[in-house]
Amino acid sequence: MQKRILTLFLCMALITSAFAQFSVRGTVSDTEGAPVMGATVLEKGTTNGTITDLNGKYSLQVKNSSAVLTFSYVGMTTLEIPVAGKAQVNVTLSTSAVDIDEVVVTALGISREKKTLGYALQEIKGESLLEARETNIANALSGKVTGLQVIRSSNGPAGSSKLVLRGYSSLTGDNQPLIVVDGIPVENFTGASNNDYWNPSTDMGNGLSDIN
Repeated sequence: MQKRILTLFLCMALITSAFAQFSVRGTVSDTEGAPVMGATVLEKGTTNGTITDLNGKYSLQVKNSSAVLTFSYVGMTTLEIPVAGKAQVNVTLSTSAVDIDEVVVTALGISREKKTLGYALQEIKGESLLEARETNIANALSGKVTGLQVIRSSNGPAGSSKLVLRGYSSLTGDNQPLIVVDGIPVENFTGASNNDYWNPSTDMGNGLSDIN
């Protein structure tokens, strides 16, 4: 009998906990009404959060209907909005007047000051890439990034170039860095399967060679 009562109480506790959670959704946009992709939505005081999708939309389960949501994005003013029992919370972020030159977006989409990072960060200005006068932006990176090796193609201006970061030290021998342009990963596969002299494969170019 005691076991049944204990089981009943546990079930009631689980049901109460499930109903205590509150679902919030909405859209994050800028002052011109355009959706803000990749904005961070965080439940204040917790690590519970998410980011907005391509249309600026988000959906998040919070502890209760009285939670406070923090909305942030690089270069925009951070806002704290109480849920106040509303199932939909739409937010408009305005441009911040703070200098963001020293702000870095990490791999998790979190913006942090450069000086607070525990690893080295190298930055290359666009002007220095233009000075190289290369048709392929990958070739323009040659000699400008520590530990980066640029393997040039012999197939002319439209040929692909391979980037190798810190040598061939991985298990697969592929140390090409992750390339992200405006929040979108760029495929840098050359399309060539072999470089045999008698049976060479066709160089179809790659994502970096398309950037100009």
